[in-house]
Amino acid sequence: MTNLSVGDRVSWATSQGRTQGVVIEKKTSDFEFAGQRFRASTAEPAFIVRSEKTGAEAAHKASALRKLTPRASG
Repeated sequence: MTNLSVGDRVSWATSQGRTQGVVIEKKTSDFEFAGQRFRASTAEPAFIVRSEKTGAEAAHKASALRKLTPRASG
């Protein structure tokens, strides 16, 4: 079970180290993204995230993501 929602700030590992971004979509059924098949279910959802630094999007399971505190506005 996960407590991630669309709009949450998260971080994840990349080959260059950890990066951060925002959850833009929650997937609860199998899907294709960037030419790859991903498995997802209600019990084990996957998430599409967008990097704050590059704007690139990626798909990850919840176990690969760490929820961050919201960015302060102002």
